[in-house]
Amino acid sequence: MRTRTLGTTGPQVSALGLGCMGMSALYGEADRTESVATIHAALDAGVTLLDTGDFYGMGHNELLINEALRSAAPEARERALTSVKFGALRTVEGGFTGYDGRPNAVKNFAAYSLQRLGTDHIDIYRIARVDPDVPIEETVGAIQELVDAGHVRHIGLSEVGAQTLRRAAAVAPISDLQIEYSLISRGIEAEILPTARELGIGVTAYGVLSRGLISGHFSADRQLAPGDFRGMSPRFQGDNLRHNLDLVDALRKVAEAKGVSVAQTAIAWVLARGEDIVPLVGARTRTRLDEAVGALDVTLDASDLAAIERAVPADAAAGERYPAAQMGHLDSER
Repeated sequence: MRTRTLGTTGPQVSALGLGCMGMSALYGEADRTESVATIHAALDAGVTLLDTGDFYGMGHNELLINEALRSAAPEARERALTSVKFGALRTVEGGFTGYDGRPNAVKNFAAYSLQRLGTDHIDIYRIARVDPDVPIEETVGAIQELVDAGHVRHIGLSEVGAQTLRRAAAVAPISDLQIEYSLISRGIEAEILPTARELGIGVTAYGVLSRGLISGHFSADRQLAPGDFRGMSPRFQGDNLRHNLDLVDALRKVAEAKGVSVAQTAIAWVLARGEDIVPLVGARTRTRLDEAVGALDVTLDASDLAAIERAVPADAAAGERYPAAQMGHLDSER
């Protein structure tokens, strides 16, 4: 497994990280046994970065990771790094009611995460979305206090814009910005990514397969399970979906000429955007994990990259990446 370093102050991690959200929430039912086996397989393959959120299944995901790490080989468990998002407020029914970035809330969220994960520290800790009622300086300052106390190793951010990134970095060292980045989600390239690079902040890119849309495995007639987030996502609706799957078909031709899968091509493209970018793959099964890890063996030369750009030009996707209400929570989109 190749490694990359998250920014100038962050840890060295595997070149691919495992996003564990789908094992607990937002994509329908997941098989717990297969989820644990997938985490084990990722660790055995050299994946060290496990990404989660305390609100994924209202703590379910952290408990799942705890279970997987306790039953993993000792050497694999020692290498594992946890990246945890916090701050989302949930209802009993599973709804979202906002975000809480107050310093006392930050420390409260951390206390519960440490207990659920069964660890004495969190490797990277970040608020999932900026709390509009709390200056980012206060939220980051509270995480720095957790760092000073030994409960957190590194501070991250999630879905923030360039200005917020600068304000946060003026308070404490920031290891990485977690943000959606894929062939069909390239908004960070104009200002956010250059700012992160100027400040020495790495990027952990989620949604590199756009929630399966550009994986090569999604079809227009697929029936989604109740509660699947994609049932409300604009990119998966009607004409938007048909248009976006046409882009996937164009990408498939590039992938087939290369002798690799569509998913591997999409992941390899993100890997090729810079050594300071670590893609997070949301594999829920060992089969999908194997395919994703295979992207590390894909080398894209200048002609490959040009062909990919022709197949999926920037801003070619139809539909926003979140429903309107959720787009409103994204500091990165302001």
